[in-house]
Amino acid sequence: MVRPPSDPPDPEADIVLDALGDEGARTIVKALSEPRTATELSERCDIPLSTMYRKLDALVDASLLSEQTQIKRNGQHTTRYVRNFERLTIEVAEADTLHASVDRPDEAETADQRLEELWAQIKEET
Repeated sequence: MVRPPSDPPDPEADIVLDALGDEGARTIVKALSEPRTATELSERCDIPLSTMYRKLDALVDASLLSEQTQIKRNGQHTTRYVRNFERLTIEVAEADTLHASVDRPDEAETADQRLEELWAQIKEET
């Protein structure tokens, strides 16, 4: 039995604030109107590739971006990054602690849909 994917839990507010406290990271989030590779983002945002990977890791760790794998005919794959939220709220919660809540896109794919898409990509490439 296949279970639908659940949304990731809300990230810790400190991790989100640290990730978005960087101007380059905010530029990356804005540039992700569609899935892009690190190289595409590096060129688009004018951020060196080595720095880009550090910023992308921080944004993925904060659950603000997700990674997608694209299979290529030559057997290699490409990682593309996708914005993983529609709205982000930081609020002062109980005991004067900060709490982050994230509204995710409604387009969450099931495992079956992801597998079907992967097979379609493989068929295209062969």
